Amino acid sequence: MANRYQFLIEVYQFSQDMKFLMFLLPLPISIKDRFNAEGRCVIPTSIPTKEVIIQKEIRTTIIGIGNCASSLVQGRFYYKDPDADIPGLITKNFGGYQAHHIQFVAAFDVDERKVGWDLSKAIFAKPNCTTIFQKDIPFLDCPSEMGYVIDSIPLHNDQYPESLRFKPKENKYSNKTQAKRAIVRGLQEKGVDVVVNYLPVGSEENALFYAECCLEAGCAFVNAIPVFVSKIYGDRFKRAGLPILGDDIKSQVGATIIHRVLTKLFEDRGQPIKRSYQLNVGGNTDFLNMLDRVRLRSKKISKTQSVLSQMNCGEFDPQNLCIGPSDYVPWLKDNKICFLRIEAEQFGGVPMNVEVRLSVEDSPNSAGVIMDAVRAAKVALDRGLSGPIIEASAYLFKSPVQQFEDTVAREMLRRFAEPLAQKSRVQAGGMR
Repeated sequence: MANRYQFLIEVYQFSQDMKFLMFLLPLPISIKDRFNAEGRCVIPTSIPTKEVIIQKEIRTTIIGIGNCASSLVQGRFYYKDPDADIPGLITKNFGGYQAHHIQFVAAFDVDERKVGWDLSKAIFAKPNCTTIFQKDIPFLDCPSEMGYVIDSIPLHNDQYPESLRFKPKENKYSNKTQAKRAIVRGLQEKGVDVVVNYLPVGSEENALFYAECCLEAGCAFVNAIPVFVSKIYGDRFKRAGLPILGDDIKSQVGATIIHRVLTKLFEDRGQPIKRSYQLNVGGNTDFLNMLDRVRLRSKKISKTQSVLSQMNCGEFDPQNLCIGPSDYVPWLKDNKICFLRIEAEQFGGVPMNVEVRLSVEDSPNSAGVIMDAVRAAKVALDRGLSGPIIEASAYLFKSPVQQFEDTVAREMLRRFAEPLAQKSRVQAGGMR
């Protein structure tokens, strides 16, 4: 743990330098036990050195082989040359791991066009419609296995053409217990390090089911969807000695990060926001799935709270803030279009507004972030960290257990991603 203590000290010093004195309070779940009731650091003055052994392979499982999974797998081979200077990654070397260290060893889906096929083929099967930027994917010896359907398929699914919607197989397991036993056994047999949850939005029960599988199998869990698993099961992962990252992936340059940055800009420049909206349309299965407004609930909460966290105005009338997916336009395919408007009050009470239109291929925009998240999960495993990994989640996800300003979260991620020396000693006195 010595290296993590050093990390916390350095980030604290950074927060002092940048005058983010509120940075460590309230403390996130994963580091709050480092301080006593008076807020004083309880790091001992001398900590034994500890070698961190890095296994240069990240055995990864994907739950849900949709467009995002397709982009992630393509990206793994697009960035396979560790010496090539190719733009697009947030972090090239994450704690000693690069993109080519990710090895896909298991995958689960329920669509009959994907189950049984090697992952290298399944990522290109219908209804996937994202851009193919890396055609050359070798045989991965990673068969797509049948998952377990609880609430992952929307009720309106059958109302649309097969080429656009999911085509689920019948459950092969008679009950949840049998399914969990089989999936846990498979994860253990394949020595899986990290499981990535790419289920459709609204898969509340299914997301918790796969999180439970990870707890029993001893795997780290990366939750890319807006089900608040880190908050619900964070303590369980901590007690199990396993990392969890999440929740709800924040794309590299997407609607949420642009809205957050602009919101903070207005706040910092003394122009409090009066009203704002963020309306998104797209043509992939995610937008088709979210036509069910019930399934959309957690997504709207996640995106709204992510933006509200950057405001300093206290209570904000929810009627003046509208954020969330708005409609499904099939011909857009994986292209997402965002319409964003902010109305504010400037000097002298004079009104002003700004409007932004963003057009972006949705799945590659998130895959670069998941590339960091998978490696962060493995780094956490290597360092013996458990529970919600706030050092990475704060920057990579919309709904971490604790929100931070993006400048602070970025520095947390950068420091967490620094490869550790094999041995280090921390000297620390009392720290407020």
